[in-house]
Amino acid sequence: MKIFLYILAVAFFLFPLTALPQVTLIPMDETQTDHLKAYGITFKALEKGKSAEWLLNYRGGSFVFDADDELTEFCLIRGVYIENISSGQLADIYRTIEVENMERVVLEKAPAIAVYTPQNVEPWDDAVTLALEYADIDYDMIWDEEVLTGVLEDYDWLHLHHEDFTGQYGKFYASFHNQLWYRQEVAMNEEMARKLGFHKVSQMKLEVAKTIKDYVRRGGFIFAMCSACVTFDIALAAEGVDICPLPFDGDPIDPGAQNMLDYSKCLAFENFSITLDPMLYRHSTIDTYPDRLARFPSAANDYFYLFEFSAKFDPVPTMLVQNHVGMLKGFMGQTTAFRKSHLKKHVTILGEVDGYDEVRYIHGNFGRGTFTFLAGHDPEDYMHLVGDPPTDLSLHKNSPGYRLILNNVLFPAAKKKERKT
Repeated sequence: MKIFLYILAVAFFLFPLTALPQVTLIPMDETQTDHLKAYGITFKALEKGKSAEWLLNYRGGSFVFDADDELTEFCLIRGVYIENISSGQLADIYRTIEVENMERVVLEKAPAIAVYTPQNVEPWDDAVTLALEYADIDYDMIWDEEVLTGVLEDYDWLHLHHEDFTGQYGKFYASFHNQLWYRQEVAMNEEMARKLGFHKVSQMKLEVAKTIKDYVRRGGFIFAMCSACVTFDIALAAEGVDICPLPFDGDPIDPGAQNMLDYSKCLAFENFSITLDPMLYRHSTIDTYPDRLARFPSAANDYFYLFEFSAKFDPVPTMLVQNHVGMLKGFMGQTTAFRKSHLKKHVTILGEVDGYDEVRYIHGNFGRGTFTFLAGHDPEDYMHLVGDPPTDLSLHKNSPGYRLILNNVLFPAAKKKERKT
């Protein structure tokens, strides 16, 4: 008996309780010190070949993976709060998930990320590149030439920068057509169109939009914000129709252009009217601006709400709305919000303004892939103006709006059999 007790004491000395198998939990509730960098840590775990899990609706959508000294050090350096738990504690969490509106989603591998944007763009011109840079997630920048020469095959996820796929340069003509940056943008696009064999920029952008749509059909994931959400569908609907006024392409629009639109070619929207006046800073009736100004004259009362989905039956939309809050402050952009009455029936609303014909965040399937659109320009800059300084995300480490962006970045890593929509 004494010999047994001696062996047991030696075992506890050599293998203390802290040496039992450990699991790293990254909680994503209010205890998290840096929500945004937490996504980057999870992404890095996948890059190292580790299998991770996304615990939907558990403490704000937490992440868990086998403990790793290097990843633990990364968390300490980057200020990400973690909890080292035992396998028994993890089993308790799993039991909670089984009986609550929660779900475990296996994350298999880090997706290959591309951002569609011109090479001369500054990182602060786009909230997604800001988020990727801050979270330390690798990405490639591609533009029209790369898209039209087949590089999309190399990527799992594509973000559409605030592009105007109609060839109207963001409808900035009235205010900025004499500005150097505007003239440079026009010249750059016209040069690229000539290089690729197109007579007009609008023709080139349409072909890019069609190529991206086919990328989605074949299984790609796209995430768009601001004007890219609506101009993408407008360009597709206007295939074969000249909707660009004379200042943009040198000739007038087609007579009756509005009645020639084909909404069946759109991913998300239908029955909208396009704005054909080059002096108006608006593309179509999809955007609720400027009507919404009467309801939301300032940031003080501009909020939208995330929907709560069944994590076990609808894991995809549940992933996309993971957050530590359910109500988010609104933010403006070239496209500030989508008119609900213009959504196609198959589109899932992820976030909306309560009581109004206005949604902010939508998702849908097309072919084997998906599209997700988030209105607005920068979740932490209510009215981002041309020339404004960049948003410093170190001041917004727990931004709910930026979490929506990073949910989308991580979404393609989910094991396919978990997608039940």
